[in-house]
Amino acid sequence: MNRRLAREKAFQVLFSIDNENFDPNEAIQLSMEDEAPNEFLSGVIFGVVQHKAEIDQKITNHLEHWSFKRLAIVEKTLLRIATFEMFYELETPKGVAINEAVELAHAYGDDKSGKFINGVLSKMNK
Repeated sequence: MNRRLAREKAFQVLFSIDNENFDPNEAIQLSMEDEAPNEFLSGVIFGVVQHKAEIDQKITNHLEHWSFKRLAIVEKTLLRIATFEMFYELETPKGVAINEAVELAHAYGDDKSGKFINGVLSKMNK
C-alpha cells in the first residue's frame, strides 16, 4: 500500500472513529477487510488519536473566522491527519502533507474544502 492510499484509509478510519465512535482497532479492521495495515497507516491513525488534543489546538490557533466545533467532520479529519504529518511524523515533507490533504479534500469534501484546507495548513507551515 502506497502512502497516498494509506492516507485515504487513515481518513476513513479516523472519520469512523469520530463519527461513529469506533475503537481505533475495530475501525482499522472494518476498513482494511483482509489486508493488514502498514506501519505508516497505523502510525498516522494511532498518532492522531494519541495527540488529538494538541493537534486540535494547533488547528484552532490557525482558524480565522471559524471555530473548531463548526468544522465539518471531513475537514476536521483531514486537518488532523495533515497536522500530525507536519509536526509529529517528520518523514513526510510538510508540502507533501498539505498537498495530500488538499487532494483528499477534493475527493471527499465539498467544492470549497480543498481551498479551506490549503489555507489553514499553509498558515501552520509559516
